[in-house]
Amino acid sequence: MTLPHFDGYIFDLDGTIYLGEALIPGADAAIARLRAAGARCVFLSNKPLQTRADYAAKLNRLGIPAAAEDVINSSLVLARHLARTAPGARVFVIGEEPLRRELAAAGLEICEEPSAIQFVICAFDRTFHYGKLDVAFRAVRRGARIWATNPDPTCPFADRELPDCAGIIAHLEAVTGRKCELIAGKPSPLMMAACAERLRVPLARCLLVGDRLETDIAMGRVAGCRTALVLTGVTTPEQARQTQPPPDYILPSVAALAG
Repeated sequence: MTLPHFDGYIFDLDGTIYLGEALIPGADAAIARLRAAGARCVFLSNKPLQTRADYAAKLNRLGIPAAAEDVINSSLVLARHLARTAPGARVFVIGEEPLRRELAAAGLEICEEPSAIQFVICAFDRTFHYGKLDVAFRAVRRGARIWATNPDPTCPFADRELPDCAGIIAHLEAVTGRKCELIAGKPSPLMMAACAERLRVPLARCLLVGDRLETDIAMGRVAGCRTALVLTGVTTPEQARQTQPPPDYILPSVAALAG
């Protein structure tokens, strides 16, 4: 299948560009070809466990030149949005150190005093324990708002799936009776706005490439992008055929973009 040229390309990472530590065969050549044709590329991840610099370093190791600024993750999107809407807000983080650093870099104050906390930030957190839940519970009961990085129930790793941010959100909602007000990561329009800001290309002239129907493809469709589903991640060919409305393109892998 020959696809038209787009001015901007938005790539999911895990399941689309790589699987674990292995590059999807041909992904490097495809992106090199698109860039040589003048297209701009950005890379997306819902995972808040690594910094954008970490993601860029991994892409470079795998043969895809990238700067930290070429990576948009849920930590960045949440931190920027919160800093713009509530500058200097005091936040309690149920999350790991890279997320804490991103929030602090945006001028937000990391706080553990329940009476002072304004926002509780939920994320994928492999260090989650009862003490964190208790601080968050007391803060929310005192009026703190609940925001989250991403809605994913699980995160795929090399040999299994791990519980993701949806489990943290569910814990806090269950004990407080309050709902999470904002989720920054895919399929949030905040994620697409960050992509457009980085690409400096209208989203109508962009192609979003990903492996998840409910996040990648749904987000691109709502934003007015064209969408390409790749079959190298979590979506089976049967699921791809049955989904309505379908993606604009269904590709065996991102390598198909090499032409």
